[in-house]
Amino acid sequence: MNKSIVIIIAVTLIVGAGAFYGGMKYAENKATAGRQQRTQQFSGNAGAGFSGGTGGGQRGGGGFISGEILSKDDKSVTVKLQDGGSKIVFLSDSTKITKSTDGALSDLEAGKNVSVNGAANPDGSITAQTIQLRSQP
Repeated sequence: MNKSIVIIIAVTLIVGAGAFYGGMKYAENKATAGRQQRTQQFSGNAGAGFSGGTGGGQRGGGGFISGEILSKDDKSVTVKLQDGGSKIVFLSDSTKITKSTDGALSDLEAGKNVSVNGAANPDGSITAQTIQLRSQP
């Protein structure tokens, strides 16, 4: 009887230790995946949209781009990206347009370089929160 109790306790400890180890490895892998996803979200072509320089942030779900304005209307501007593609940027009443001093919608013109930060839309466009006019390269 005593021998079977010792075996049961030993098996329970081994199973418990194995389950604990497995849970720790699972949590570690999940944390690493989360860090990688956040890193990709804020790096150039890694699947999201933060990249410095003229025309960065070409693809993905991010909300930061920069490049040259191709066209504009009262509700949007189209920005040419470094890779030759373009992105539609929607404007809202709360979109702040800045330059060395505060800018205005009339400052957004074809040929000007801009950096846009905002929310990515499901269709790949961006709704701008801020647009910064940049000096010509």
